[in-house]
Amino acid sequence: YNKTCVPRRAAGPERGVRFFDARQTRREHDDTKAREEDLLSVANIYEEVIAREEKGETRIGWVRDIYPTMETAREAFEKDDLFVDEEEGTVVATARINQEQVPEYARVDWEYPAKDEDVMVLHTLRSLLPEQAGIGTRFEQFYEQYALEHGCHYLRIDTNRKNTAARGLYKKLGYQERGIIPCTFNGIRDVFLVCLEKRI
Repeated sequence: YNKTCVPRRAAGPERGVRFFDARQTRREHDDTKAREEDLLSVANIYEEVIAREEKGETRIGWVRDIYPTMETAREAFEKDDLFVDEEEGTVVATARINQEQVPEYARVDWEYPAKDEDVMVLHTLRSLLPEQAGIGTRFEQFYEQYALEHGCHYLRIDTNRKNTAARGLYKKLGYQERGIIPCTFNGIRDVFLVCLEKRI
């Protein structure tokens, strides 16, 4: 990840919505370290999603105490690539955006064999309110804008095969599934990783 490209805030397209690098404060939106509650809010989103999965209310493929955890959020925060979507003071979605392609991507027959420096990757996108599909769409639109601002015209995303909701959203947004890779992913065994791409 090119550390000269400092993540910065971008205005969301809807009223009352702002995107932040997690190191930016909400009031001053400078480059100071984020408040501790940012990480707690992200971890709470992870917890809500995992709890819903354990109840059979959703199918994401995350596993409690394995992935994602507070340490997942903290690692992204320390690498300056953790983002949140905030509405009226509440963090409603989070994702990691960087140029780190996971090893499984090397096994994918990509339609666009782009150079690494031309690819931006979206990881661990999740919203607090999964029934509000617009939140995921809005975050993905920010991701595209962020990629273009950093000179990247090739987007890559992955998700678990069982996560049909995410797969449907990405298809609607113009992503193409280029492969399903069986692997152990982020410590979770027997994952079938769906790898998607889009050129912008």
